[in-house]
Amino acid sequence: MQYISTRGAAPVLDFEATMLTGLARDGGLYLPDHVPPMKQSEIASLAGLSYEEQAFVIMRPFIGTAFEDDEFREIIARAYAGFGHPARAPLKQLAPNHFLLELFHGPTLAFKDFAMQLIGQLFQAALKRSGQRVTIVGATSGDTGSAAIEAFRGLDNVDVFILYPHGRVSDVQRRQMTTPSEANVHALAVDGDFDTCQALVKDMFNDFAFRDEVGLAGVNSINWARVLAQVVYYFSAAVSLGAPHRPVSFTVPTGNFGDIFAGYIARAMGLPIEKLVIATNQNDILHRALESGGYVTDGVKPSISPSMDIQVSSNFERALFDAYGRDGTAVAQLMDELKSGGGFQISQGALEFLRETFASGRASEDETMATITRTAKATAELLCPHSAVGVHVAEAHLSATPMVTLATAHPAKFPDAVEQATGTRPALPERMADLFDRPERVTRLPNDLAAVEAHIRENRTA
Repeated sequence: MQYISTRGAAPVLDFEATMLTGLARDGGLYLPDHVPPMKQSEIASLAGLSYEEQAFVIMRPFIGTAFEDDEFREIIARAYAGFGHPARAPLKQLAPNHFLLELFHGPTLAFKDFAMQLIGQLFQAALKRSGQRVTIVGATSGDTGSAAIEAFRGLDNVDVFILYPHGRVSDVQRRQMTTPSEANVHALAVDGDFDTCQALVKDMFNDFAFRDEVGLAGVNSINWARVLAQVVYYFSAAVSLGAPHRPVSFTVPTGNFGDIFAGYIARAMGLPIEKLVIATNQNDILHRALESGGYVTDGVKPSISPSMDIQVSSNFERALFDAYGRDGTAVAQLMDELKSGGGFQISQGALEFLRETFASGRASEDETMATITRTAKATAELLCPHSAVGVHVAEAHLSATPMVTLATAHPAKFPDAVEQATGTRPALPERMADLFDRPERVTRLPNDLAAVEAHIRENRTA
């Protein structure tokens, strides 16, 4: 299995190098040169297997010779050992033909744990073998950062610096990043929004002297290994509902497009997914792009679902790569237009491809709150605001085919909004009950590349 860049000008890499590299040197994102198909009989045979066993079968074709089978099985086992539910990703029925996929039973109570816990173990195994040391830098709108810090805290051979937008994450999200005491993890509060943080990270990767000096590696959803790990729970949920013998649809609350792109890969592998529905909050650039054909940024509006407050959806580039017939030059031109002019127009052929592949919808702040209220009354299920965005959009796409909405975070990560909508303040799990008593450790930095790079240089372990 070989991996190629969406912009067509970076070296072709194997799985391990792709994982450790993160962002390609031409600024693009890595993708497999082909998607290995699964036979219908192979999909059917997943039924009754544990989540870990399913993960091995689904991911194994993508990793090539990077890890031996027994080693890869052990990595997967360690990755999910700390999850708080034996099913890892349990399904819960909300209404006839509408199911909630609970992805918040990991250590930081968000779907990012599925990928980050795995990638932490993959990095540790690869770096221990090579003796290499890396500096991981990531941007977060809330959940990626806490999941990354939890996955890499205290590990050998790794320093982690997470940039998050100052004042624009929930208190729980912030404290999950700022309270770990291990010396190898660092929370950086940056003046600006998520797109500001993401742009700084991309600029660091494109500063090749700095990148090589500190051994830069990335674990944002730009990292292919993150997407691959998320493919698994699409199969797990669909098989539980009768796949491959009947189709299943998914609605995915998304800002950076990585989670729904994992569903796209699952469908390309042969999973019978009827609809893949993009659910956006009021920062609805993805929905607007599918409706109008214009991908045009118009500023981030802070919301009660802050992890989706994004205007530059990095993983959308991967979908555009396929929509443009895997023409890296065309994708590079679009990304240049986005950086220089704040947007681009999708060609008619590419737009038709995207509309055939994805459906979309949006939820306003009022609609999100109303969905939390209504769902709690009807089912006693407390939804976080992001999951509520998904449920609201999914309800417009229900049919005879089972619909699965991805519940991306535990409601206790956003207690103010949930309490306002339901009158009930969701409690943190017992293992996190002292979160607000722990001392915080954070550095506030300006939106300045030189300042951020200097801080990383001075504070990494080696």
